[in-house]
Amino acid sequence: MPLDQARRKHMRTIGHDLHPIVTLSDKGLSDGVKAELERALEDHELIKIKLAVGDPAARRELVDEICTNLRAERVQQVGKVALLYRPAQKPNPRLSNLIRPVG
Repeated sequence: MPLDQARRKHMRTIGHDLHPIVTLSDKGLSDGVKAELERALEDHELIKIKLAVGDPAARRELVDEICTNLRAERVQQVGKVALLYRPAQKPNPRLSNLIRPVG
């Protein structure tokens, strides 16, 4: 289900104070990185990742691959930083970036 504009804006506001949880290189999406992203999305729902890839088209492609493989949605991508969202099965109020106050 695509995010509506108001929800996306709210998530971008929250994401502004987040730090990147994973840094990805141009080597692609390894099993270990995939597992860490999976854990982070399940725990936090909204995460920021950093892409250490020089080519803008390759960065966009890598984020598309992540979103497809992990059933996540790109909230925003600016330069080498992307904000991803996936609702948790059972959100934990102590871990979710959408429930607990960030900052």
